[in-house]
Amino acid sequence: MTQAKTVVAPPEMFADCGETPCPEPVLPGAPPERAKAMTDGVRMRENPAEWAFVRLSKLIEDFEKGLDRDEEIGATVVGLPGDQTMKFDEVGFWGPDMILFSGTNADGKPTRVVQHYSAMNVMLNVTKKPEEREARRIGFQLSEIVKKTNPEPKSKR
Repeated sequence: MTQAKTVVAPPEMFADCGETPCPEPVLPGAPPERAKAMTDGVRMRENPAEWAFVRLSKLIEDFEKGLDRDEEIGATVVGLPGDQTMKFDEVGFWGPDMILFSGTNADGKPTRVVQHYSAMNVMLNVTKKPEEREARRIGFQLSEIVKKTNPEPKSKR
């Protein structure tokens, strides 16, 4: 499977959301600085799929912080047969309404789930990494996409 190059959309393509900050998640029992770190520098988006992607990427990044060296993120996505776990290779969006999940199933076969942002139900879980490689982390990659699609408000340009 060939590694696809990340495509970065120009900031002009996205609606100006002004200074509206990202609301912090409510994480009972977690220190307030954890929620603050997840939303630091992120503003709301008018594109619903992009907005769902931004928050999902922050949740994935936060989840990965608790993994051991030999673990990586997996997910159970509504729409897969049974309770099958999918290992994420990519998470993306196609605005205004679709969230895209690409990866492999338990048999190592390629999978892609296309889901409407309003119907997204994802259970993040832990899977063992294959012995032959280091554990893969996608949270950092997703965070970079969020930064690149988080343009300065027009008032600051």
